Amino acid sequence: MDYDSFNKFCGALPATTYVVQWGNSHVWKVGGKVFALGGWSDKKQPAFTFKTSPLNFDFLSDYLGYKPAPYFANRGMKWIQQYDSKQVKHEELCYYLSESHRIVSLGLSKTKQKELGLNQL
Repeated sequence: MDYDSFNKFCGALPATTYVVQWGNSHVWKVGGKVFALGGWSDKKQPAFTFKTSPLNFDFLSDYLGYKPAPYFANRGMKWIQQYDSKQVKHEELCYYLSESHRIVSLGLSKTKQKELGLNQL
């Protein structure tokens, strides 16, 4: 995945906003809370950072192409960075980005979720 594809995918998720910050990173938010970052790569290739469930964090921490996210994970947060696009399928990354969006949106207040039309049954 490249940054254009990343931005297109994240922009298609419900109630998202985009800003460039933190060293020219592509930052995606839902309800004002970050759910995905594009940037912060150790190399010149794209890197994508997202929030995960504790189970997915444990799994992805040792999975080829992924690592605990710099800055986030060393502070006890369950964030992963996909850093090697040759090892990760596009659909796989899209799944984890969608899950990050869902996890972060569930952390919003019920009022905010309703206002944004999220997680309504």
